[in-house]
Amino acid sequence: MKLAEIVYRYDAAGALGRARPTSATEARERLEAGSRAMADLIESLAEGDGTARRIIPVDPRDLGIAAGADAAPPQRPYAAVLGCSDARVPIELIFNEGPNDLFVVRVAGNGLGGEVLGSLTYAVDHLGASLKLLVVLGHSGCGAVSTAVDIFLDPSAHLELAGEHALRSLLDRLLVVVHASSRRLAAEHGPEVSRRSGYRKALIESAIVLNAALTAHSIQKEIAGHADPASLRTAYGVYLLDDRQLWAPRGGSAQCDGLAYPPVDPAGFAAFAASVLRSERITALLGASTP
Repeated sequence: MKLAEIVYRYDAAGALGRARPTSATEARERLEAGSRAMADLIESLAEGDGTARRIIPVDPRDLGIAAGADAAPPQRPYAAVLGCSDARVPIELIFNEGPNDLFVVRVAGNGLGGEVLGSLTYAVDHLGASLKLLVVLGHSGCGAVSTAVDIFLDPSAHLELAGEHALRSLLDRLLVVVHASSRRLAAEHGPEVSRRSGYRKALIESAIVLNAALTAHSIQKEIAGHADPASLRTAYGVYLLDDRQLWAPRGGSAQCDGLAYPPVDPAGFAAFAASVLRSERITALLGASTP
């Protein structure tokens, strides 16, 4: 029998769990290590029988049960994560974290609407003492991005949403990224790229990572007046549902795993887009030309 145990453990005798990261780099490395640990846990189940166990240390102060605690615990997350609402992407579980480690905001398509930006700005303004990193996490097969791609490929479908103002607002933001992704695909793979068998899927996955990186860049610009860029940075990544890995192509580098910091200028975004669309993942998804 295969059995997985994920244990949140605290020491009532006074052990205070894991130390919080003190920099954006340490925060990113901890998130990446946590993601690998959870992926390895699930992979071990696929490869053999027996019990796989993962213990997540919890500081009793974060549960309000430490010795002498007589009030609600203060918030002290080391990272904020803007993720998608998709139920298959449980943020704390993906990153091997427990209570009070992450400040999580979730919305379909991980888009940067007013409420989302307000929530993240609150975190920066009120939790800045512990906060070191803001992460935009997309995921493969995102339903919101897939819908935007389908509307792009068949604009008549947009008419069906004429009265759905909230949904249109979400999709209209994504359509800008989808359009840019389509143009970049044609530039990188030729004007006949749309005839390839995997064009739709490649366009979806390209738009997902471009959207995550652009949103991370936008957040960095928005919080510039609220925090020191040297002490609080933004990063992006895509959680791949099929193998539970983090995917983040970056300009000028063959590295695609983990999280990455977004480009800072148009030239950087051009190099980043090229790295995405030439990546092994997107090239494989495109497939062959359709006769």
